[in-house]
Amino acid sequence: MNSELFAALDLIEKEKGIPKEYMIERLEAAIVSAFKKENGGNSNVRIAIDQEKKDIKVYKQLAIVEEVTDPAIEISLAEAKQHSRRHTLGGVYEIEMKTKEFGRISAQAAKQVIIQGMREAERTMMIKEYESKKEEVITATVLKIDPINGNVIVDTGTSEAVLLKGEQIPGEVFEVGDHIKVFVMEVKSEVRGPIVTLSRSHFGLVKRLFELEIPEIQDGTVVIRGISREAGSRTKIAVESRDANVDPVGACIGNRRSRISSIIDELRGEKIDVAKFSEVPEEFIASALSPATVKSVVIDGERSCRVIVAPDQLSLAIGKEGQNARLAAKLTGYKIDIKTV
Repeated sequence: MNSELFAALDLIEKEKGIPKEYMIERLEAAIVSAFKKENGGNSNVRIAIDQEKKDIKVYKQLAIVEEVTDPAIEISLAEAKQHSRRHTLGGVYEIEMKTKEFGRISAQAAKQVIIQGMREAERTMMIKEYESKKEEVITATVLKIDPINGNVIVDTGTSEAVLLKGEQIPGEVFEVGDHIKVFVMEVKSEVRGPIVTLSRSHFGLVKRLFELEIPEIQDGTVVIRGISREAGSRTKIAVESRDANVDPVGACIGNRRSRISSIIDELRGEKIDVAKFSEVPEEFIASALSPATVKSVVIDGERSCRVIVAPDQLSLAIGKEGQNARLAAKLTGYKIDIKTV
């Protein structure tokens, strides 16, 4: 029976990744719990587990006293000396117990302690796994779509999680089996397990996708300096090059838009404007208003400016319902007033 038990612990470690040492600690706790349940809860016990010999021994411990007042936890010095002359007053006398002597209720209690230990270990490992992925992009598989609230159940490879309707890109449609990229926003530890907040509408998703797709961003040649996003519609991203010979905008877009196209596809067609960051506010604001062409930018107050464009560029600069100007203002941190010549 002990051999089967240790083989089971090896299997748990292999399949679930739960360290055997941890499960042995839980096993010791389970045996102690079972023994105390059999003895009214007031007995002392010592567990000796030998992994090499696959042996488990349980010893009931009795305090050696001059006069016994509680036989469940005490033994007289005279009686202890009958077994060994080495026993002394105040010492501990041990009696080896057989685990097969435990009753059905105690065995069930031990089983529950072990199961609980496995669940706690799995939950702890799951939390650590998710925490290591916080603010990262992971690939998840769509398992189920709730037809009532629109929430999507996904398999992250670690466990199942929920992509809430409010964290989805507006208008996107999923099918069971779809592989999608999601941004891990937050991880909270709860009694029932980790609560993971996933998102496809967070600007962090765009940032991580650029870091994954653009080699120059991966090696640090090009740096992302800011992002403003209205998910499902448009994103503006500001980039800067640390190498004078590398065009940061061109590096992100790629030859024939090859690099940025894969990001746009993942975002279900969301438009992306790549702006060149500059320490000179006028240059940065002009770039941020892309795809409109700007004639001039005048800083006319603290964090505010006046932008002049040609008449045929006005609607493009402002954008539909003011979106282009709004995203440019958020990206640059400037209030933008757009006028024609």
